[in-house]
Amino acid sequence: MKFSIRKFYYGDIPDEKSGGTDYRAKEDAATWPLWEVFIRSKQGLDHKHVGSLHAADAKMAIENARDVYTRRMEGVSIWVVESKYITATNPEEAGELYEPAVDKIYRHPMFYKLPDEVNHM
Repeated sequence: MKFSIRKFYYGDIPDEKSGGTDYRAKEDAATWPLWEVFIRSKQGLDHKHVGSLHAADAKMAIENARDVYTRRMEGVSIWVVESKYITATNPEEAGELYEPAVDKIYRHPMFYKLPDEVNHM
């Protein structure tokens, strides 16, 4: 029986035959996409944005998020989203965005008259 021993040092990336994950080479680390990390601290609560990190793919992003943001068992669930897929509003354009809702008074509770029998609403 013949055994072969191969040494890998921290940061080395094994070839595909070794069964390692297909990550990009070290020199591509600067071009890894940015991922936004969301953690749910307890069952039943919502996910909160906790930070960002660079990773080659979603699996690596989850593993890195686990290592960075849940070191003390703070979370029960991790979401990662590549930043390029997040679309956000511009705070400077908030007036234009929310202005159409101002003229719809039926959306405000002041529009409705409650009967006297309803005490606690």
